[in-house]
Amino acid sequence: MNRIDIEPDEDGSELPPPIAVGECQVTRHPSGQDGQHELSRIDSNRRTITPKLLLGMPICLVLAYQSFGVVYGDLSTSPLYVYRSIFSGKLWDHRTPDTIFGAFSLIFWTLTLIPLLKYVVILLAADDNGEGGTFALYSLLCRHGKFSLLPNQQAADEELSTYKYGPSGQASSSLALKRYLEKRKNLRTALLLVVLLGAGMVIGDGVVTPAMSVISSISGLEAAHKTLPEGGVRLISCIILVGLFALQHSGTHKVGFLFAPVVVLWLISIFAIGLYNTIKWNPKIVYALSPHYIVKFFEQTGKDGWISLGGVLLSITGTEAMFADLGHFSASSIRLAFAFLVYPCLVMQYMGQAAFLSKNIGSARYSFYDSIPGPVFWPVFVIATLAAIVASQAIISATFSIIKQCHALGCFPRVKVVHTSKQIPGQIYIPEINWILMILTLGVAIGFNDITSIGNAYGLAVMSVMFITTFLMALVIVFVWQRNILFAAVFLIFFWFIEALYLSAAFIKIPQGGWVSLVLSLFFMLIMFVWHYGTRKKYNFDLHNKVPLRWILGLGPSLGVVRVPGIGLIYSELATGVPAIFSHFVTNLPAFHNVSVFVCVKYVPVPYVSAEERFLIGRICPRPYRMYRCIIRYGYQYSSFNVIIIIFRAF
Repeated sequence: MNRIDIEPDEDGSELPPPIAVGECQVTRHPSGQDGQHELSRIDSNRRTITPKLLLGMPICLVLAYQSFGVVYGDLSTSPLYVYRSIFSGKLWDHRTPDTIFGAFSLIFWTLTLIPLLKYVVILLAADDNGEGGTFALYSLLCRHGKFSLLPNQQAADEELSTYKYGPSGQASSSLALKRYLEKRKNLRTALLLVVLLGAGMVIGDGVVTPAMSVISSISGLEAAHKTLPEGGVRLISCIILVGLFALQHSGTHKVGFLFAPVVVLWLISIFAIGLYNTIKWNPKIVYALSPHYIVKFFEQTGKDGWISLGGVLLSITGTEAMFADLGHFSASSIRLAFAFLVYPCLVMQYMGQAAFLSKNIGSARYSFYDSIPGPVFWPVFVIATLAAIVASQAIISATFSIIKQCHALGCFPRVKVVHTSKQIPGQIYIPEINWILMILTLGVAIGFNDITSIGNAYGLAVMSVMFITTFLMALVIVFVWQRNILFAAVFLIFFWFIEALYLSAAFIKIPQGGWVSLVLSLFFMLIMFVWHYGTRKKYNFDLHNKVPLRWILGLGPSLGVVRVPGIGLIYSELATGVPAIFSHFVTNLPAFHNVSVFVCVKYVPVPYVSAEERFLIGRICPRPYRMYRCIIRYGYQYSSFNVIIIIFRAF
């Protein structure tokens, strides 16, 4: 039995202590999809369908292999369009071997400092019981400070095994800062808006990424056939996009093992092509690993070079997926995959493209496809198209997940959530969001004539999410890790300085396509904030108008009506008190059930709640009244559909 706090009696009368019953003690689920979802512990979130050939391998290697198909599709396809985006606009007039060397040096150090240092080394250590992403950081902050705006937290929530994180002490400097933030509602509201803006940018990324990835891969047809009719690439891309979204209902439970071979083959291919081009065209490109060439780049290009940073940042698109998709894998597996395959393959490919461009300056528009040796062009083209589809699939799945998390935290309207896997509850499909994304993505693909404009929208969304993540991570360092504020300030200033340079270049390109991501993110942020505001207002209204316990006790054990056999379930969002609707029942119904149970489904700021700790059951009134409360606690990784199922099966 789990111990819970006794609900206080408003009249001061002492009631027998309530009990907390684990889920497995109060319900017996039949075999089937829904029963398996609820009986399984949250560790099944990371369970995967493992072929017999991989059963003998260490689990870390298996997860690392799967991560290629889910996490790294977007990041690994960036070489398709990075150099094209860099040398668009006025930088086209600065195409010299030195500027090409400088562009590669920028790409190399960007890949090293942000994906490798910030995410792999630092950010992956800030998981929320194995979960990652913007909302994971926010939930950590809400558990270590009173930053949540929804007043439904209880002392019993702090006893959850997944609630405690990090050291228990608190430095005096961070304690003063935490109290300062807790006392100012406007600052807590601003923190929520920052988190919602980051979520909105992820959704905007889900609109732009499929169009960018697919069109970039299909653009190889233009490089191979100069006589291709105008609009041919757009038509083929739209057909692929429609097919991609139409297949979402089948689920992504096999995405890891179905798509991982494609991404691995793609990475090996671009590594080989990059190595070939480096040796054949200009081996001296290795000198560009020195940051000295970055200085020369800006000396020669000036303001035009600064604006071109909007193209450089496209080399790290998809980096956020390493942290956002952490719940399906492990930090060690993601680190292993990136450090030993993804990072070296990308560096070699960008190096090879730069070596090719230094001797073929006029090929900047189709640098990737022009650098492919003739005999392997079509095989690489097919692999590139498949890899682009993988990249699109990854961000679509991530969009579904972020919307589910927003809904769990009361920040998104109710939508239908379909679980597509019996083994992995975290893999879901949301029909309404899927078709909205498809329409918006087709609009982006058709509405923009130049892929560079789509890249401008893409880059703004990606860098905005990274900028917000850096800010939240700095707060986690102070309030959760209990580190010195100076250490957090160094982290914040160092990465904000780098990201601000890229973000400022992306903002310059808002009129050239960047406005798409900005409008989409602000639109979704407004929806989420208004919904959260309404949720808070409704909760406060119910809390203010709850039925006084003295009134119920005055009615007597019969409540003034005929008590008939049976159990009556009264749903309420209140974790304490009796909802106002109960007085309506008592005064207007001639009879009521012999046993009344007030059921409250409550999401707590943790990714999951174990089965043993999920139910809190207590008595509201003295025993003759037969009135009880059942609080069912869930984390933000669960959907309301499964919560409703477990309520009815429990009773």
